Amino acid sequence: MLSPSPIVPVVLAGGSGTRLWPVSRDSLPKQFQVLTGSQTLYQQTLQRVSDRSLFAPPLVLTHEDFRFFARRQAAEIGMEVTVALEPVRRDSGPALIAAALIARKLHGEGCLVLALAADHVVRDAPLFLDACRAGAAAAAAGQIVTFGITPTEASTAYGYIRPGGEPGPGGARPVAAFVEKPDLATAARYLAEGYLWNSGNFCFPAGLLVEEAARFEPAMVEAVREAVETAFEDLGFIKLDPGAFAAAPAKSIDYAVMEHTRCAAVVEARFRWSDVGSWNALHELAEGDAAGNVAHGPVALLDSRNSYFHSDGPLVAGIGLDAVSVIATEDAVLVMPVDRAQDVKALVGKLKSERHNAATEHVKVHRPWGSYQSICRGEGFHVKKIVVEPGGRLSLQKHHHRAEHWVVVKGTAEVTLDGRVFEVRENESTYLPLGGVHRLANPGRIPLELIEVQTGSYLGEDDIVRLEDAYNRG
Repeated sequence: MLSPSPIVPVVLAGGSGTRLWPVSRDSLPKQFQVLTGSQTLYQQTLQRVSDRSLFAPPLVLTHEDFRFFARRQAAEIGMEVTVALEPVRRDSGPALIAAALIARKLHGEGCLVLALAADHVVRDAPLFLDACRAGAAAAAAGQIVTFGITPTEASTAYGYIRPGGEPGPGGARPVAAFVEKPDLATAARYLAEGYLWNSGNFCFPAGLLVEEAARFEPAMVEAVREAVETAFEDLGFIKLDPGAFAAAPAKSIDYAVMEHTRCAAVVEARFRWSDVGSWNALHELAEGDAAGNVAHGPVALLDSRNSYFHSDGPLVAGIGLDAVSVIATEDAVLVMPVDRAQDVKALVGKLKSERHNAATEHVKVHRPWGSYQSICRGEGFHVKKIVVEPGGRLSLQKHHHRAEHWVVVKGTAEVTLDGRVFEVRENESTYLPLGGVHRLANPGRIPLELIEVQTGSYLGEDDIVRLEDAYNRG
């Protein structure tokens, strides 16, 4: 029997979360947003595994685009994490194999891995820890454990697990079958027959998962093993080899391993759980008013019921509405009947095919050094608000088609222009001519805020020639 410690939490934080559009987009997906409570879903996940008597420091797997979100948001809650970067998305199979291989390097051959999605909501922390201990006991006995959630209703939004056999260590039972999302009548039958919701979270001995994956998906394991063995350090991140990782077949861990292995077991978890897979899920998680409405942000209602409203800025006012969802951001508004929430993903696909920028990008765009936000644009000009965090530095760069005017409204800017370095303080401005080699930095202790006015014949973000970059971007 393997030692039950350490339990290495692996947080999978690379998804895009398109079902929660327009709040969740490719550029800032739902796991890094505050949707319930006062912390992001990712931060809540890290907090759940913060007990160092039970868990080792977390290993986070995320896409390269999100590496600075992962580090910054962990630091905000005082968590030290190791962040490994997936150069391309290959689904959960390659991700968990990579996590298992990295965990073995960091914590030894006998370590157990607790794999958690970064974008789930879990209530009842003591019950969550009980489930982790049970899962670890079963994993230490040589099983690959999935956590099945006790259903509260006949839901069509989740896959299901049919337990079989007698309970073993930790109360885990063999998995008799995994089944896809059912229709309502089938879901009701599953509920009556004792099926569990498939949470997509796992606990397993790192070595066992790799061994079982090698039996069923040898090409996947070979590619991921090469990606891990040739990984390199980049600004404190573990960067998997791009070519090797891209060669791994894209497949979920359920299809790659769990549906084939004889080591699959399920622990029934009794905590309240949601994968936050739709706006309806957030409606159900919140406490509504007497009319069944849930409102987040500036919302005013008259004679409305059983509805969900979310606004990140503009006032949303509703009259005589019943069973609708309204989600408003600065640049997009989604309106739908509550029973069409699962169609949001298809809508986003349509927007992407039509090349709507709002399908993937927010008005406020985050960068490693801070953020920028479009204020106004027209023929030959574009006005932005730029925020540079303390110590942040933009790349040394130039533009072929535009000049820029910078007006500092808060803090002090350190400006490099054609080899000269100077400061621009509040209520001061500077001009950067077309072709000038320049850099913006914040040497102070408070965020630097400035207004940038771009003028020129072409104002696209791809008119940036980076000559030197502190964040190793291309």
